[in-house]
Amino acid sequence: MRTSRHVFPAATAALLFAGAALAAPPATENWPAFRGPDAMSVADDDPRLPESWSTEENVAWVVDVPGLGWSSPIVQGDRVYLTTVWSEGEVEEPKKGLYLGGNRMQPSADQHHWSVYCLEVETGEKCWEREVLVGAPDFPRHLKNTYASETPVTDGERIYAYFGNVGVFAFTLDGEPLWEQRFEVVRTRFGWGTAASPVVHNGQLYVVNDNEDQSFLMALDAATGEELWRDAREEGSNWATPFVWENELRTEVITPGTDQVRSYDEQGNLLWHFGGMSSIAIPQPFSKYGLLYVSSGYIGDQVRPVYAIKPGAEGDITLEKDQQSNRWVVWYQPQAGAYNPTPLIYRDRFYTLLDRGFFTAHDPKTGAEVYGKQRIERGSGAFTASPWAYNGKVFVLSEDGDTFVIEAGDEFKVVGKNSLDEMAMSTPAIADGSLYIRTRSKLYRITNQAGGASGP
Repeated sequence: MRTSRHVFPAATAALLFAGAALAAPPATENWPAFRGPDAMSVADDDPRLPESWSTEENVAWVVDVPGLGWSSPIVQGDRVYLTTVWSEGEVEEPKKGLYLGGNRMQPSADQHHWSVYCLEVETGEKCWEREVLVGAPDFPRHLKNTYASETPVTDGERIYAYFGNVGVFAFTLDGEPLWEQRFEVVRTRFGWGTAASPVVHNGQLYVVNDNEDQSFLMALDAATGEELWRDAREEGSNWATPFVWENELRTEVITPGTDQVRSYDEQGNLLWHFGGMSSIAIPQPFSKYGLLYVSSGYIGDQVRPVYAIKPGAEGDITLEKDQQSNRWVVWYQPQAGAYNPTPLIYRDRFYTLLDRGFFTAHDPKTGAEVYGKQRIERGSGAFTASPWAYNGKVFVLSEDGDTFVIEAGDEFKVVGKNSLDEMAMSTPAIADGSLYIRTRSKLYRITNQAGGASGP
Protein backbone atom coordinates (compact mmCIF):
# COMPACT_ATOMS: atom_id res chain seq x y z
CA MET A 1 0.00 0.00 0.00
CA ARG A 2 1.34 3.42 -0.91
CA THR A 3 1.55 6.24 1.59
CA SER A 4 0.18 9.71 0.89
CA ARG A 5 2.23 12.53 2.41
CA HIS A 6 1.17 16.12 2.92
CA VAL A 7 3.06 19.17 4.08
CA PHE A 8 1.49 22.18 5.80
CA PRO A 9 0.54 24.74 4.69
CA ALA A 10 0.19 23.56 1.09
CA ALA A 11 -0.98 19.95 1.27
CA THR A 12 -0.56 17.71 -1.76
CA ALA A 13 -3.24 15.40 -3.08
CA ALA A 14 -3.76 12.15 -1.21
CA LEU A 15 -4.41 8.62 -2.39
CA LEU A 16 -7.77 7.20 -1.32
CA PHE A 17 -8.01 3.58 -0.31
CA ALA A 18 -8.83 1.14 -3.08
CA GLY A 19 -11.31 -1.68 -2.70
CA ALA A 20 -14.57 -1.99 -0.85
CA ALA A 21 -14.79 -1.87 2.91
CA LEU A 22 -15.78 -4.98 4.79
CA ALA A 23 -19.15 -5.17 6.51
CA ALA A 24 -19.05 -2.54 9.21
CA PRO A 25 -17.96 -3.99 12.58
CA PRO A 26 -18.64 -2.32 15.90
CA ALA A 27 -16.57 0.85 15.83
CA THR A 28 -15.45 3.67 18.07
CA GLU A 29 -16.75 6.41 15.79
CA ASN A 30 -15.38 9.53 17.49
CA TRP A 31 -12.48 10.32 19.79
CA PRO A 32 -13.53 13.67 21.24
CA ALA A 33 -11.00 14.21 24.03
CA PHE A 34 -7.73 13.15 25.63
CA ARG A 35 -7.93 9.35 26.01
CA GLY A 36 -11.22 9.11 24.17
CA PRO A 37 -14.95 9.43 24.87
CA ASP A 38 -14.81 7.86 28.36
CA ALA A 39 -11.17 8.59 29.30
CA MET A 40 -10.39 4.86 29.07
CA SER A 41 -8.19 4.74 25.90
CA VAL A 42 -9.98 1.55 24.82
CA ALA A 43 -11.58 1.17 21.40
CA ASP A 44 -14.15 -1.37 20.23
CA ASP A 45 -12.64 -4.42 18.56
CA ASP A 46 -12.39 -3.78 14.84
CA PRO A 47 -10.45 -5.73 12.16
CA ARG A 48 -9.45 -2.44 10.56
CA LEU A 49 -7.44 -1.43 13.63
CA PRO A 50 -3.79 -2.37 13.06
CA GLU A 51 -1.47 -4.51 15.13
CA SER A 52 1.56 -3.77 12.96
CA TRP A 53 2.77 -0.67 11.14
CA SER A 54 5.83 1.32 10.16
CA THR A 55 6.47 4.64 8.42
CA GLU A 56 4.94 3.02 5.31
CA GLU A 57 3.11 -0.17 6.29
CA ASN A 58 -0.63 0.30 6.91
CA VAL A 59 -0.26 4.09 6.60
CA ALA A 60 -3.30 5.71 5.02
CA TRP A 61 -1.64 9.12 5.12
CA VAL A 62 0.97 11.11 6.99
CA VAL A 63 1.17 14.88 7.27
CA ASP A 64 3.98 17.12 8.42
CA VAL A 65 2.85 19.28 11.35
CA PRO A 66 4.74 22.54 11.88
CA GLY A 67 6.06 23.61 15.26
CA LEU A 68 5.88 21.77 18.56
CA GLY A 69 2.92 20.23 20.32
CA TRP A 70 2.43 17.17 22.50
CA SER A 71 -1.36 17.55 22.49
CA SER A 72 -3.24 14.51 21.21
CA PRO A 73 -5.32 14.63 18.04
CA ILE A 74 -9.09 14.31 18.44
CA VAL A 75 -11.58 13.01 15.87
CA GLN A 76 -15.17 14.10 15.27
CA GLY A 77 -17.02 12.74 12.25
CA ASP A 78 -14.88 13.19 9.14
CA ARG A 79 -12.47 15.68 10.72
CA VAL A 80 -9.28 15.46 12.80
CA TYR A 81 -8.34 18.39 15.05
CA LEU A 82 -5.03 19.20 16.72
CA THR A 83 -3.07 22.13 18.13
CA THR A 84 0.49 23.29 17.69
CA VAL A 85 2.74 26.30 18.29
CA TRP A 86 5.45 27.17 15.80
CA SER A 87 8.27 29.66 16.11
CA GLU A 88 9.75 31.98 13.52
CA GLY A 89 13.17 31.42 15.07
CA GLU A 90 15.32 28.41 15.91
CA VAL A 91 13.90 26.01 18.48
CA GLU A 92 15.89 23.84 20.87
CA GLU A 93 14.90 20.26 20.18
CA PRO A 94 13.24 18.25 22.99
CA LYS A 95 15.47 15.67 24.61
CA LYS A 96 14.24 12.16 25.35
CA GLY A 97 14.29 10.42 28.70
CA LEU A 98 14.15 11.36 32.38
CA TYR A 99 16.87 13.81 33.36
CA LEU A 100 17.79 17.00 35.18
CA GLY A 101 18.67 20.17 33.33
CA GLY A 102 15.54 20.64 31.23
CA ASN A 103 14.46 23.86 32.96
CA ARG A 104 14.43 26.92 30.70
CA MET A 105 13.60 29.90 32.90
CA GLN A 106 13.71 32.52 30.14
CA PRO A 107 11.20 32.31 27.29
CA SER A 108 12.22 32.73 23.69
CA ALA A 109 12.23 36.23 22.21
CA ASP A 110 11.12 34.91 18.82
CA GLN A 111 7.62 35.30 17.43
CA HIS A 112 5.43 32.24 18.02
CA HIS A 113 2.14 31.22 16.42
CA TRP A 114 -0.48 29.40 18.53
CA SER A 115 -2.66 27.48 16.06
CA VAL A 116 -5.55 25.04 15.72
CA TYR A 117 -5.64 22.73 12.68
CA CYS A 118 -8.44 20.72 11.12
CA LEU A 119 -7.78 17.86 8.67
CA GLU A 120 -9.97 15.60 6.58
CA VAL A 121 -10.07 12.05 7.96
CA GLU A 122 -10.11 10.45 4.54
CA THR A 123 -7.23 12.29 2.90
CA GLY A 124 -5.31 14.24 5.54
CA GLU A 125 -5.90 17.44 3.60
CA LYS A 126 -6.08 20.59 5.71
CA CYS A 127 -9.64 21.91 6.01
CA TRP A 128 -8.79 25.00 8.02
CA GLU A 129 -6.24 26.61 10.31
CA ARG A 130 -6.87 29.27 12.95
CA GLU A 131 -4.21 31.28 14.74
CA VAL A 132 -5.28 32.39 18.21
CA LEU A 133 -2.13 34.29 19.17
CA VAL A 134 0.99 35.61 17.47
CA GLY A 135 3.82 37.00 19.56
CA ALA A 136 6.82 36.22 21.71
CA PRO A 137 5.87 34.01 24.67
CA ASP A 138 5.99 35.75 28.04
CA PHE A 139 6.34 32.55 30.06
CA PRO A 140 8.89 29.72 29.88
CA ARG A 141 8.48 25.97 29.43
CA HIS A 142 10.51 22.85 30.14
CA LEU A 143 12.62 21.57 27.27
CA LYS A 144 10.35 18.50 26.95
CA ASN A 145 7.13 20.46 27.28
CA THR A 146 5.51 22.56 24.54
CA TYR A 147 3.19 25.54 24.35
CA ALA A 148 0.56 23.17 22.89
CA SER A 149 0.52 20.22 25.28
CA GLU A 150 -3.19 20.47 26.20
CA THR A 151 -5.44 18.28 24.04
CA PRO A 152 -8.49 20.07 22.57
CA VAL A 153 -11.97 18.70 23.26
CA THR A 154 -15.30 18.65 21.41
CA ASP A 155 -18.92 18.06 22.40
CA GLY A 156 -19.85 17.37 18.78
CA GLU A 157 -21.03 20.96 18.33
CA ARG A 158 -17.89 23.01 18.99
CA ILE A 159 -14.12 22.61 19.27
CA TYR A 160 -12.49 23.96 22.44
CA ALA A 161 -8.75 24.60 22.29
CA TYR A 162 -7.01 25.41 25.58
CA PHE A 163 -3.46 26.78 25.64
CA GLY A 164 -2.53 26.99 29.35
CA ASN A 165 -1.30 30.50 30.06
CA VAL A 166 -2.91 31.90 26.90
CA GLY A 167 -6.59 30.98 27.20
CA VAL A 168 -9.51 28.96 25.81
CA PHE A 169 -10.79 29.38 22.24
CA ALA A 170 -14.04 27.95 20.86
CA PHE A 171 -14.78 27.29 17.18
CA THR A 172 -17.50 25.67 15.15
CA LEU A 173 -16.55 22.35 13.60
CA ASP A 174 -15.96 24.32 10.39
CA GLY A 175 -13.54 26.71 12.07
CA GLU A 176 -15.70 29.78 12.69
CA PRO A 177 -14.55 31.59 15.86
CA LEU A 178 -17.26 31.64 18.54
CA TRP A 179 -15.75 32.93 21.76
CA GLU A 180 -12.52 33.17 23.71
CA GLN A 181 -11.41 33.49 27.32
CA ARG A 182 -7.86 34.76 27.70
CA PHE A 183 -5.94 34.16 30.92
CA GLU A 184 -3.33 36.09 32.83
CA VAL A 185 0.12 34.53 32.88
CA VAL A 186 0.91 32.54 36.04
CA ARG A 187 4.12 30.94 37.23
CA THR A 188 4.57 27.18 37.09
CA ARG A 189 6.98 25.03 39.05
CA PHE A 190 10.53 25.66 37.78
CA GLY A 191 9.01 27.27 34.69
CA TRP A 192 7.90 23.90 33.35
CA GLY A 193 4.73 25.26 31.73
CA THR A 194 1.22 23.78 31.51
CA ALA A 195 -0.33 20.57 30.16
CA ALA A 196 -3.70 19.67 31.77
CA SER A 197 -6.39 19.28 29.10
CA PRO A 198 -9.97 20.61 29.39
CA VAL A 199 -13.06 18.41 29.61
CA VAL A 200 -16.62 19.20 28.54
CA HIS A 201 -19.83 17.79 29.99
CA ASN A 202 -23.49 18.79 30.08
CA GLY A 203 -22.89 22.22 28.56
CA GLN A 204 -19.96 23.11 30.83
CA LEU A 205 -16.28 23.28 29.94
CA TYR A 206 -14.00 22.51 32.88
CA VAL A 207 -10.47 23.91 33.05
CA VAL A 208 -7.92 23.17 35.77
CA ASN A 209 -4.88 25.42 36.10
CA ASP A 210 -2.64 24.38 38.98
CA ASN A 211 0.27 26.81 39.28
CA GLU A 212 2.54 28.66 41.73
CA ASP A 213 0.41 31.83 42.01
CA GLN A 214 -3.24 30.82 42.46
CA SER A 215 -4.49 27.47 41.26
CA PHE A 216 -8.11 27.15 40.19
CA LEU A 217 -10.82 24.98 38.70
CA MET A 218 -13.28 26.88 36.53
CA ALA A 219 -16.45 26.07 34.62
CA LEU A 220 -17.30 27.96 31.45
CA ASP A 221 -20.58 27.94 29.57
CA ALA A 222 -19.70 25.83 26.54
CA ALA A 223 -21.99 27.83 24.24
CA THR A 224 -20.97 31.35 25.25
CA GLY A 225 -17.66 31.14 27.16
CA GLU A 226 -19.22 32.88 30.17
CA GLU A 227 -17.47 31.99 33.43
CA LEU A 228 -20.04 30.15 35.53
CA TRP A 229 -17.92 29.59 38.59
CA ARG A 230 -14.30 29.40 39.73
CA ASP A 231 -12.89 27.56 42.73
CA ALA A 232 -9.53 28.62 44.17
CA ARG A 233 -7.42 25.57 44.97
CA GLU A 234 -4.78 25.17 47.68
CA GLU A 235 -2.40 23.51 45.24
CA GLY A 236 0.93 24.05 43.56
CA SER A 237 1.69 23.12 39.97
CA ASN A 238 0.22 19.90 38.61
CA TRP A 239 -0.45 18.60 35.13
CA ALA A 240 -3.38 16.19 35.56
CA THR A 241 -6.42 16.41 33.29
CA PRO A 242 -9.67 16.39 35.31
CA PHE A 243 -12.31 13.69 34.92
CA VAL A 244 -16.10 13.90 34.99
CA TRP A 245 -17.32 10.89 36.94
CA GLU A 246 -20.94 9.96 36.26
CA ASN A 247 -21.61 7.36 38.93
CA GLU A 248 -24.80 5.76 40.23
CA LEU A 249 -25.37 8.56 42.74
CA ARG A 250 -24.28 11.82 41.09
CA THR A 251 -21.96 13.56 38.65
CA GLU A 252 -18.57 14.64 40.03
CA VAL A 253 -15.60 16.58 38.68
CA ILE A 254 -12.43 14.85 39.88
CA THR A 255 -9.19 16.85 40.14
CA PRO A 256 -5.94 15.19 41.26
CA GLY A 257 -3.38 17.30 43.07
CA THR A 258 -0.15 17.01 44.98
CA ASP A 259 -1.74 18.18 48.21
CA GLN A 260 -5.26 16.79 47.78
CA VAL A 261 -7.40 14.89 45.33
CA ARG A 262 -10.70 16.78 45.25
CA SER A 263 -14.21 16.03 44.00
CA TYR A 264 -16.62 18.82 43.10
CA ASP A 265 -20.24 18.82 42.03
CA GLU A 266 -21.31 20.55 38.83
CA GLN A 267 -21.83 23.83 40.70
CA GLY A 268 -18.27 23.85 42.07
CA ASN A 269 -19.07 22.69 45.61
CA LEU A 270 -16.45 20.48 47.24
CA LEU A 271 -17.79 16.98 47.92
CA TRP A 272 -14.81 15.08 49.27
CA HIS A 273 -11.01 15.09 49.28
CA PHE A 274 -8.02 13.05 50.36
CA GLY A 275 -4.25 13.35 50.68
CA GLY A 276 -1.50 10.86 50.04
CA MET A 277 -0.46 11.46 46.43
CA SER A 278 3.10 11.74 45.15
CA SER A 279 4.70 15.17 44.79
CA ILE A 280 3.63 15.62 41.14
CA ALA A 281 0.20 14.66 39.78
CA ILE A 282 -0.06 13.93 36.03
CA PRO A 283 -2.19 10.80 35.23
CA GLN A 284 -5.90 11.39 34.55
CA PRO A 285 -8.49 9.66 36.76
CA PHE A 286 -11.02 7.31 35.15
CA SER A 287 -13.83 4.96 36.10
CA LYS A 288 -14.74 1.30 35.58
CA TYR A 289 -16.81 -1.29 37.48
CA GLY A 290 -18.47 1.52 39.44
CA LEU A 291 -15.13 2.60 40.92
CA LEU A 292 -12.97 5.68 40.44
CA TYR A 293 -9.24 5.15 39.91
CA VAL A 294 -6.76 7.88 40.85
CA SER A 295 -2.98 7.57 40.70
CA SER A 296 0.30 9.46 40.67
CA GLY A 297 3.89 8.30 40.62
CA TYR A 298 6.69 10.84 40.53
CA ILE A 299 9.79 8.71 40.07
CA GLY A 300 11.71 10.43 42.87
CA ASP A 301 9.09 9.62 45.52
CA GLN A 302 8.77 6.59 47.74
CA VAL A 303 4.96 6.76 47.62
CA ARG A 304 3.57 6.29 44.09
CA PRO A 305 -0.04 5.39 44.82
CA VAL A 306 -3.10 4.01 43.09
CA TYR A 307 -6.52 4.40 44.76
CA ALA A 308 -9.87 2.80 43.89
CA ILE A 309 -12.81 4.77 45.34
CA LYS A 310 -16.51 4.00 45.45
CA PRO A 311 -19.32 6.56 44.99
CA GLY A 312 -20.96 8.53 47.77
CA ALA A 313 -17.93 9.82 49.69
CA GLU A 314 -18.12 12.97 51.79
CA GLY A 315 -15.51 15.09 53.54
CA ASP A 316 -11.96 13.91 54.20
CA ILE A 317 -11.49 10.29 53.14
CA THR A 318 -7.70 10.16 53.60
CA LEU A 319 -6.36 6.77 54.64
CA GLU A 320 -4.86 6.54 58.10
CA LYS A 321 -1.27 5.37 58.43
CA ASP A 322 -0.94 1.67 57.52
CA GLN A 323 -4.53 1.54 56.21
CA GLN A 324 -5.08 -0.14 52.84
CA SER A 325 -8.78 0.74 52.64
CA ASN A 326 -11.58 2.51 54.47
CA ARG A 327 -15.28 3.13 54.00
CA TRP A 328 -14.73 4.86 50.66
CA VAL A 329 -11.30 3.70 49.50
CA VAL A 330 -11.87 0.15 48.24
CA TRP A 331 -8.19 -0.60 47.69
CA TYR A 332 -4.85 1.14 47.70
CA GLN A 333 -1.46 0.24 46.23
CA PRO A 334 1.33 2.45 47.61
CA GLN A 335 3.91 1.88 44.85
CA ALA A 336 1.99 1.00 41.69
CA GLY A 337 1.53 4.45 40.12
CA ALA A 338 3.24 5.86 37.02
CA TYR A 339 4.73 9.35 36.65
CA ASN A 340 3.39 10.39 33.21
CA PRO A 341 1.24 7.65 31.61
CA THR A 342 -2.32 7.11 32.78
CA PRO A 343 -3.12 3.46 33.64
CA LEU A 344 -5.54 1.38 31.60
CA ILE A 345 -8.27 -1.14 32.41
CA TYR A 346 -8.82 -3.68 29.66
CA ARG A 347 -10.50 -7.08 29.79
CA ASP A 348 -10.70 -7.10 33.58
CA ARG A 349 -7.06 -6.16 34.18
CA PHE A 350 -5.57 -2.91 35.47
CA TYR A 351 -2.42 -2.24 33.44
CA THR A 352 0.22 0.32 34.38
CA LEU A 353 2.97 1.54 32.06
CA LEU A 354 5.90 2.86 34.06
CA ASP A 355 8.00 5.66 32.59
CA ARG A 356 11.26 3.69 32.57
CA GLY A 357 9.90 0.88 30.45
CA PHE A 358 8.22 -1.52 32.88
CA PHE A 359 4.68 -2.89 32.78
CA THR A 360 2.46 -4.28 35.56
CA ALA A 361 -1.00 -5.82 35.90
CA HIS A 362 -3.44 -5.83 38.84
CA ASP A 363 -7.00 -6.91 39.52
CA PRO A 364 -9.06 -3.69 39.13
CA LYS A 365 -11.68 -4.80 41.66
CA THR A 366 -9.34 -5.80 44.48
CA GLY A 367 -5.93 -4.32 43.67
CA ALA A 368 -4.30 -7.74 43.89
CA GLU A 369 -1.18 -8.13 41.79
CA VAL A 370 -1.55 -10.26 38.65
CA TYR A 371 2.06 -9.79 37.66
CA GLY A 372 4.72 -7.40 38.93
CA LYS A 373 7.20 -5.24 37.03
CA GLN A 374 8.05 -6.67 33.65
CA ARG A 375 10.64 -5.00 31.44
CA ILE A 376 9.13 -4.25 28.04
CA GLU A 377 12.44 -4.40 26.19
CA ARG A 378 15.97 -3.77 27.38
CA GLY A 379 17.01 -0.33 26.20
CA SER A 380 13.45 0.62 25.24
CA GLY A 381 13.90 4.16 26.58
CA ALA A 382 11.36 6.36 28.35
CA PHE A 383 7.56 6.36 28.05
CA THR A 384 5.30 9.40 28.36
CA ALA A 385 2.25 8.66 26.19
CA SER A 386 -0.55 6.72 27.87
CA PRO A 387 -1.28 3.14 26.70
CA TRP A 388 -4.31 2.17 24.63
CA ALA A 389 -6.05 -1.11 23.77
CA TYR A 390 -8.17 -2.96 21.20
CA ASN A 391 -8.45 -6.41 19.63
CA GLY A 392 -7.02 -8.20 22.68
CA LYS A 393 -3.82 -6.15 22.72
CA VAL A 394 -2.40 -3.31 24.81
CA PHE A 395 -0.17 -0.83 23.00
CA VAL A 396 2.56 1.30 24.60
CA LEU A 397 4.42 4.07 22.74
CA SER A 398 7.95 4.99 23.76
CA GLU A 399 9.56 8.40 23.35
CA ASP A 400 11.69 6.81 20.62
CA GLY A 401 8.54 6.37 18.54
CA ASP A 402 8.41 2.59 19.06
CA THR A 403 5.02 1.03 19.87
CA PHE A 404 5.23 -2.30 21.71
CA VAL A 405 2.28 -4.67 21.38
CA ILE A 406 1.45 -6.58 24.57
CA GLU A 407 -0.95 -9.52 24.76
CA ALA A 408 -3.80 -8.82 27.17
CA GLY A 409 -4.11 -11.44 29.89
CA ASP A 410 -2.57 -12.83 33.04
CA GLU A 411 0.86 -13.47 31.51
CA PHE A 412 3.15 -10.73 30.23
CA LYS A 413 4.01 -11.23 26.58
CA VAL A 414 5.28 -8.71 24.03
CA VAL A 415 4.11 -9.85 20.59
CA GLY A 416 5.18 -6.98 18.36
CA LYS A 417 7.10 -3.75 17.89
CA ASN A 418 6.25 -0.96 15.44
CA SER A 419 8.67 1.90 14.78
CA LEU A 420 8.01 5.37 13.42
CA ASP A 421 11.64 6.52 13.83
CA GLU A 422 10.88 9.83 15.54
CA MET A 423 10.35 11.09 19.08
CA ALA A 424 6.77 10.70 20.33
CA MET A 425 5.08 11.79 23.56
CA SER A 426 1.44 12.27 22.50
CA THR A 427 -1.24 9.75 23.42
CA PRO A 428 -2.84 8.47 20.17
CA ALA A 429 -6.47 8.72 19.10
CA ILE A 430 -8.59 5.85 17.72
CA ALA A 431 -11.72 6.32 15.62
CA ASP A 432 -13.68 4.47 12.94
CA GLY A 433 -11.06 1.81 12.26
CA SER A 434 -8.06 4.13 12.27
CA LEU A 435 -5.24 4.88 14.70
CA TYR A 436 -3.82 8.43 14.80
CA ILE A 437 -0.27 8.78 16.12
CA ARG A 438 1.47 12.13 16.52
CA THR A 439 5.27 12.23 16.51
CA ARG A 440 7.64 15.19 16.86
CA SER A 441 6.87 16.52 13.37
CA LYS A 442 4.13 14.32 11.88
CA LEU A 443 0.62 12.98 12.26
CA TYR A 444 -0.08 9.46 10.97
CA ARG A 445 -3.40 7.87 10.16
CA ILE A 446 -2.84 4.12 10.35
CA THR A 447 -5.35 1.43 9.41
CA ASN A 448 -5.13 -2.28 8.64
CA GLN A 449 -5.25 -2.70 4.88
CA ALA A 450 -6.13 -6.38 5.18
CA GLY A 451 -8.96 -5.55 7.56
CA GLY A 452 -10.72 -3.29 5.10
CA ALA A 453 -10.44 0.46 4.72
CA SER A 454 -12.78 2.92 6.38
CA GLY A 455 -14.73 5.31 4.23
CA PRO A 456 -16.27 4.82 0.79
